[in-house]
Amino acid sequence: MMIPLFFFMDRRHDRIPFINILLFLLTLLTTLSAGTLQQGINPLEDPRSLWRGLPFSFTLLMILAAHEFGHYFMAKKHRIDVTLPYFIPAPSFIGTFGAFIKMKSPMLDRRMLLDVGAAGPLAGMIIAVPVLLMGLMLSEIKPGVAETGLSLGSSLFFSLMSWIVHGCLPDEVNLVLHPIAFSGWIGLLVTCMNLLPVGQLDGGHVAYAIFGSRQRIVARIVVAVLLVLGLTGWSGWLVWVAILLFMGISHPRVVYEWIPLDNTRKVIGWVTLTIFVMTFTPSPF
Repeated sequence: MMIPLFFFMDRRHDRIPFINILLFLLTLLTTLSAGTLQQGINPLEDPRSLWRGLPFSFTLLMILAAHEFGHYFMAKKHRIDVTLPYFIPAPSFIGTFGAFIKMKSPMLDRRMLLDVGAAGPLAGMIIAVPVLLMGLMLSEIKPGVAETGLSLGSSLFFSLMSWIVHGCLPDEVNLVLHPIAFSGWIGLLVTCMNLLPVGQLDGGHVAYAIFGSRQRIVARIVVAVLLVLGLTGWSGWLVWVAILLFMGISHPRVVYEWIPLDNTRKVIGWVTLTIFVMTFTPSPF
């Protein structure tokens, strides 16, 4: 199917968004490289082997794109001035630092806040769940504890998906994730981190839409828990605590504070926060 060129154009300026496209292509390259390295192949030594990173790269970018375009299309529905997604390439073991969009209009009320905040994580999960299930089906169960590779933590949601596919695994075996399963695991982690009910993260939007000014109490509790987990487990949470404190843990007020959420949006908000709890991994690595 041919896609008309104007689909890719920034209509406010009537031009092609070259920066967005360039960043996406760079992120495609870095995630392909990361996926190839996960196969034990150095793409710098053999550039023709980059195709081996496709299973990881394609599924991870699908999850990230679904997340950001969930925000994007919901923002457009509410007539919010918003940019196309900016993907962030990175020379890391997953090849990216994620993606983001920039909203240039204020959030008028809590209904708008809930819609836009929840749309991204929910859209991302719609893609991440089948990706994870397919990846788990392709994963291998090997006896003994793995001596090489990266040891990953597990969330309640990941454990449930693993049980659905493989049943209860004894301690004597090791589940070696297929690259597609690893991208699904990353998708769950990204969803969880975005849903931290702090500041202006997606979870902060949803928490403020539900709790109003009491969101700051929830945020302080979550930051305190992350601090304890960072001191006793995965030190990466300490970095997150520093970032969250720098950004601010309280959510700003919306313009029309007095407009309440309807019951349907309340249900969507609580479902979104439940996803946060289910995907939270106390010690990811």
